[in-house]
Amino acid sequence: MNPQAAKATIEASRVIAILRGDFAGLFQPIARTLAEAGIRALEVTMNSPGAVDGIRAMKDAVGTTCLVGAGTVLSVEQAEAAIAAGAAFIVAPNTNPQVIAHCLARGVCVIPGAYTPTEIVHALALGAHLIKLFPAELAYFKAIRGPLDRVPFVVTGGVGLENAAAFIRAGAVAVGLGSQLVNDEVKAAGGLDVLAQRARQLMASLNSEAADGRP
Repeated sequence: MNPQAAKATIEASRVIAILRGDFAGLFQPIARTLAEAGIRALEVTMNSPGAVDGIRAMKDAVGTTCLVGAGTVLSVEQAEAAIAAGAAFIVAPNTNPQVIAHCLARGVCVIPGAYTPTEIVHALALGAHLIKLFPAELAYFKAIRGPLDRVPFVVTGGVGLENAAAFIRAGAVAVGLGSQLVNDEVKAAGGLDVLAQRARQLMASLNSEAADGRP
């Protein structure tokens, strides 16, 4: 998938579900559960055990139904390992010019982390497709959106089921949820059912925003 198509899919989904932790043996059922709830972008952080294998497993589980990407990508080597495993997008907590350049050369959507206006504008100038604002705080996000209202922000950190819609309402193109959505509860009996319930609740809140005609 070309980077603009991946960007469009993330924007349409409004959510990136983030898996950070040891989910060995559960990558496929988690991916299927999230996909069935309507989430179309799934991220495995590269500091998770078995991250590369997890990316492959999730891709096998959802096929072309969802994008599977990599997060917490801190080096070109990590970016390439994820891309070789089939990652359709690369997310980083920082702005690393070498990682951005590598993703652009490989035709992969890249979402670096930036926080200050200078960092955000710099990341865009380097070619970032989306900007990860991390950690997210609603008042700060609203303030920074004043002068930077055309920046496609994905907000993560501090985003949960109760406030995800508020970030979308404030102008984020998507939100990223990690442990608020996917956590060790999935390892317990009935854990996937709980995950499905949370994912459906999240999508219902975001779809309500869309029905009201909000961004």
